[in-house]
Order: sequence, then C-alpha cells, then structure tokens
Amino acid sequence: MASVSHHLDVPESQPESSLSGNMYRWVSTVDHKRLGLLYAMAALLFFVIGGTQATLMRMQLAVPNNHLISPAMYNRLFTMHGTTMVFLVGMPLLAGFANYLVPLMIGARDMAFPRLNAFGFWVFLFGGLLLYYSYIGGGALYGSGSAPDVGWFANAPLTENAFSRGTSTDYWSLGILVSGLGSVASAINVIATVFSMRCPGMTLARMPIFVWLMLVDSWMILIALPPLSAAQIMLTLDRHVGARFFDTQAGGSALLWQHFFWIFGHPEVYILIFPAFGTVSEVIPVFSRKPIFGRQAVVAAAVAIGFISTSVWAHHMFAVGLSSVTNTFFAASTLLIAIPTGIKVFNWIATMYGGKLRFEVPMLFCCAFLFQFVVAGLTGVMLGVAPFNFQLHDSYFVVGHFHFTLVGGFIFGMFAGIYYWFPKATGRMLGQQAGRWHFWLFCIGFNLTFLPMHVMGFLGMPRRIYTYAPGRGWEVWNMMASIGVAFQIVGLLFFFYNVIRSLRSGPLAGDDPWDAWTLEWSTTSPPPEYNFETIPVVRSSRPLWDLKHPNDPDWRYG
Repeated sequence: MASVSHHLDVPESQPESSLSGNMYRWVSTVDHKRLGLLYAMAALLFFVIGGTQATLMRMQLAVPNNHLISPAMYNRLFTMHGTTMVFLVGMPLLAGFANYLVPLMIGARDMAFPRLNAFGFWVFLFGGLLLYYSYIGGGALYGSGSAPDVGWFANAPLTENAFSRGTSTDYWSLGILVSGLGSVASAINVIATVFSMRCPGMTLARMPIFVWLMLVDSWMILIALPPLSAAQIMLTLDRHVGARFFDTQAGGSALLWQHFFWIFGHPEVYILIFPAFGTVSEVIPVFSRKPIFGRQAVVAAAVAIGFISTSVWAHHMFAVGLSSVTNTFFAASTLLIAIPTGIKVFNWIATMYGGKLRFEVPMLFCCAFLFQFVVAGLTGVMLGVAPFNFQLHDSYFVVGHFHFTLVGGFIFGMFAGIYYWFPKATGRMLGQQAGRWHFWLFCIGFNLTFLPMHVMGFLGMPRRIYTYAPGRGWEVWNMMASIGVAFQIVGLLFFFYNVIRSLRSGPLAGDDPWDAWTLEWSTTSPPPEYNFETIPVVRSSRPLWDLKHPNDPDWRYG
C-alpha cells in the first residue's frame, strides 16, 4: 500500500502541456478515475440545467394568477426538469462515484472492462444530448411542439399520437432508452469488478460498505432498467407502427404503461439513494472515530431493500382502481421496506453515539441527510397506507415527499461525498468556510422550499398545475417555497466558487487528510493511473487502521 508519485505516459504527438493533448486524453480515456470525473461533471452540468428549470417553475407559482411563462412552456419545463434530475443527474452521479471509488476501495488497478466503461459514459452523454436536442428538433417534422411536455412519467394516452405533439416525445423516449444503455453497461462493470478484481484478503465480508451498496445497486439497475427500456420500445412502436400496446381506443391498456414505468420507477428511488447510503456509511464512522455500528446489519439491510424494492411499485397506483387484494399487498410491501431502511438509520445514529464527533463539512451534510431522510421515510410510510394515499395522491404532499428523498437524501449525501473525496480526486482541500456557507444556505433553502409543500398537499393543491386562483390558502406556502429556491441558489454559488478556487489555489490535501481507514486513502492524491504500485493485502475491514496501528489490539476506537 505504498504511496506512489503520479505519472502519465503521453504520446509525443499530444504533449501534456497542450490544450489539445489534454482534451484528447480526456476524450479517449479508459481510466476509471477520469471516467468517474466525467460522469460527475456531466451530472453537475445537468444539475444546473434542471435546477434552472425548477427555478422558473417556482417563479411561476410564487403568486396566484401569474403569467410569467405560458402553460405550454410550464409543461415542458416540468417534463424536462423531472427527466433531467432522475436520468441525467442521479444516474450519472452514482455512476461517477462508483467508477471512481470502487476499484480504489477494493485494491484494483481499474474496472474489469475499461472500454465498456468508456462506452457506457459516451452512450449516456449521447442520450442526454439527444433528449435536449428536442428543443431544436422536437417540432421540426410536423411543425408543432418543442421539448417533451408529457411529464417525466409520460403516462398514456398523452404519448400515443405521433402526429399531435411533433417528435418531442420520440426524443424523450429514445434519449432515455439510449442513456439507460450506459447505466446498464456501468452496472455490469461494477458487478464484474467487485467479484473478480478484489485484492488479496479483500473478502466480501471485509469489503467497504460503500462497495457493498454499489454492488446491490448495480443488481437493482439490471433488474429495473430493462422493463423501462421495453416500455420505451413499445411506446415507439405504438407511435409509429400502430402496435397499440397502450392505446385504450384500440384495445390497449393505459395501465400497462403505468405498470411498466413504475416497475422501474420505484426501485429507481432506492437505486438513487443507495450511493448516499454508502457515502454516509463511510463518512460518519471516520468523523465519529468509531467503526460503523452493526456492520453486518447494514449490509443485510441493503440486500433486503434490494429485494423488497421490486415489489412496491403499485403503491403509485392505489388510485387507479386496482383490487383491494392488490392494494393490500403493495401497501404491506411498502410498510415492510421501512424496516431495513430504519435499521440503517439506527446504525448511523448508534455509530455517532459516544463517538469523538468532528463536524467538518462532510459530517454536516450527513447530519442533515439523517434528518431529511427520516422525514422522507415517515411521509413515504404515510403514503403507503392506501386510504391516506387516496386523499393525497397527485397532491403537493407527494412532491414534498419525493424531493425530501431525492434532494434531502440523495443530493445531500452526494455533497457529503464530494467534500469527503474531493481531496483524493484533486489533491487539494475544499474550503471549510465556503463549505459551511454552502451547507447552511442550501439546507435552509431546501427545507424552506419543500416542507411547505406537505402543507400545500393537505390544503388540496394538486400537482402539475400551471397557476392557481387566490383565496385557497396556498399563497403564503407557495411564496415560502419560491423564496427557499433563492437560498438554495446562493448556497450552490458558494459550492461552485469553492470548487473553482480550491482547484486553483486550495491547500494541498496529502494522501490521507481525514485519517480514514479504507484503501483509497493509501495511495497518492490524486491517485496515479495504475492506482497502486503494489497490490495491497488486507486483513480486516479497516486496512489503513491495521497499517497505522500494527501493535494495537483494540481496533474498536480510533
């Protein structure tokens, strides 16, 4: 586990100092670390785009009877925001973390299939660009439409007629289909890497919890994405060949689309949250100076969530007229999945209890994650009760719930990971003061935006409305939600300022700035192309602790 100096061989035709040479190396790379960073950079770019779309929608809804944007534009913003955040932010961000960290954490020199890894990234990026090309080509053929306007879930029969909405829906369907191929390629690579390339002594029982979560996550991707891809193909055949899978007027079933979509859609929630679970499971022990409490229980809970998540999709469909037996089954499975999820929360809290806590920026994001994910879990259990769901289905209560899951959970967990692993990837520390400004502004803004949405739902505000009349009690809550967006924007400006400043002149990090325990911290920052000069040999789940304290028999506390 010796530290080594960074060295890259560059062809003479592409000198290292030239801009074209640097671009060529990034575009042609098969190095898992560069590809991980490319995934992360693409995700952050789409995050800015999706956030801008959300900001415009919140500006429209800030006051009643507003006409800042047209109803048609609102529908396009709504569709593209949801699609972007799920498929072009969440999926590539988890792929970026998995690509960068999994080989380093298991003592490997690269992913199992480096070229497949590169293929997966470029296919994902092409799919994202194809989706956004709809702004240019979405109505070119038939003279109508622009970006897709059918919602990120694209329920039939909105999507059925190939001539009424231009080609924008085709761009949506094909863009997601193509980007999904990249996600499947990345998942296959992670599974193969974990099972075939672990270093000597790295048994499954000793693997870092982050790697375990990425392994289960990859299996979930392989299970959940094919039904979505099948649905996209069926939709395209419906629109252009007359297959009529989802056209009720021709004997098809609109509910068939919902089943296919939500068979993917609800496991997708756990697919996105698992990287945050893995990150929190690595960050909290380091900043608590304790091994994670109940390590085996954390892993078992992840596997249980992976299994149960495939049987909860129809709780999105309680209001469509399913039988009472069906509703009962999916309500029970929804409540059941809360058990392994709650186990994880108790594991993280128990790890912090009695520890020597250090509230650095990564730990702050983990603490906020714990609170916000508990809120998301509790409201999820509430929506899993069918009679309660009947009352609040398609209301803003649901919007608040899933944003607490995907932003309050996933995004906060990913920010914890960025602040934690940024020194390893760049060799420089992110500024703590700017990081705290980022945390507090973003945290305040997030809660100011999405907590009021639960109240709006109780007051009867439906989802997907362009504007609303005054006098219904929604005005103050919508204004609060829109003000919260301003706080979030300022917080994100601090984040991007922090990243740019740190890349240019941040303090040098050293190989192990957090006094951590997993293998990625045993090599240089940033790691060399080959990761490890000598393949490490591990003897426990905390290999760096063994290296730093070879004669200390008490491994429980750091």
